Amino acid sequence: MSLIKSYRDLIVWQKSIELVKRIYLVTQIFPREELFGLSSQMRRSAVSIPSNIAEGYGRHSTGDYIRFLHISVGSLYELQTQVEISFQLKYIIENPYLETIGLCTEIDKILYTIIHKLKEGKEEGKGG
Repeated sequence: MSLIKSYRDLIVWQKSIELVKRIYLVTQIFPREELFGLSSQMRRSAVSIPSNIAEGYGRHSTGDYIRFLHISVGSLYELQTQVEISFQLKYIIENPYLETIGLCTEIDKILYTIIHKLKEGKEEGKGG
């Protein structure tokens, strides 16, 4: 088992970067009128996920890290909603939609696990 030396070593950050790349790829084929609408919003939401993971990790405070992970979860849910809207508008076809939602679900589970373990450790550290 390797040690985590940087946020770059976190699987959730790596998967979030993969999600950003997927979102940039799928939004490239969106209608031109969506360039500053849904496409732009999806990209911002996607970029927010690994960005907040990294920022929280860099704070070196468990409370801050948890707070930034929660922000990542919020951005992830926002993105999932936007992906769903894009699919229903037929901007995204079924296979990329399913792959993207699957990756979102995987990231969500990892974030939940990290948050839960950090909160658990924080409670144990209170001596109660």
